[in-house]
Amino acid sequence: MYSKEQASQLRQTFWTTFGQYIAPQPSAEGLKINWINYKTGIKHLHFRMQAENRWARISIEISHPDAGIQELFFEQFKELKLILAGALNEEWEWLLHTHDDYGKATSIIYKQLDGVSIFNRNDWPALISFFKPRIIALDEFWADARYSFDALK
Repeated sequence: MYSKEQASQLRQTFWTTFGQYIAPQPSAEGLKINWINYKTGIKHLHFRMQAENRWARISIEISHPDAGIQELFFEQFKELKLILAGALNEEWEWLLHTHDDYGKATSIIYKQLDGVSIFNRNDWPALISFFKPRIIALDEFWADARYSFDALK
């Protein structure tokens, strides 16, 4: 078991390592990008990568405080579901109006990898192999799809 400080340090080391590994990869538009803190350009819409003790997850999170607007964003993603699945080469889970770890209402589209731990350095190659192609695919999808969300800004 790790202390809070040790756990925090391991997390920071993993994300720094991942960031250095993926940094040379340009965005779909050929620009330098901060892959760890990906900016969608739309408030309350995030692409997130999380790694914990027993799982890793990459997700599209819609956290708009207005449930109706949150649902409009979710429905817009559903309209683009085939394009998204094509970019990702896989199906993801879709949850409308769920809650995050802090009890905040959110809707989420995600892919999860079970049986890996950010606290086990031997799992880091699997985590990197899980995150890298998916965040790149999300960026490629978003390069075209973001214009479909302009009316919802």
